[in-house]
Amino acid sequence: MLAFFILTHMNMKMNVKPIGIIRNSVNETLYFDAQNVTSEIVVNPEYVRGLASIETFSHIIVLFWLDRIKSAGRKVLKVHPCRDFTLPLVGVFSSRSPRRPNPIAVTTVKLVERQSNVLIVTGLDAINGTPVLDIKPYLPEKINPTELRFPDWVNKPLPHST
Repeated sequence: MLAFFILTHMNMKMNVKPIGIIRNSVNETLYFDAQNVTSEIVVNPEYVRGLASIETFSHIIVLFWLDRIKSAGRKVLKVHPCRDFTLPLVGVFSSRSPRRPNPIAVTTVKLVERQSNVLIVTGLDAINGTPVLDIKPYLPEKINPTELRFPDWVNKPLPHST
């Protein structure tokens, strides 16, 4: 497992150390129905105390590092959403594409159960062995739903891999 990441920008250096790893049955990076996948977030022993009371939440936010994105994928700035070539190209920051300059991903998942240092979740769109950067409890946002807007393609069903 990757021990830590050193992120640099101009004269600034950031050290990011994974707090754990994802374990599940998904080994390919193609689209899959994450809602039907149960995953384990195995938190490193030195961070177990940080999980205190996490089981009182129904959902958590998981930040993880897409460690299998190659350097060419980190140069991509425009993508077809959901790899659907019938949809228009959009900027990578207008998508949830894993190919991006900093392959940091975030997903809100259902917390099914905590077993010591292992969180059992559903809905995590990460593959087996992915490093976890952080976990936060999900708290409802104070955004008026009538103010939200999305492009039409957001409601289009995801393509399924075969």
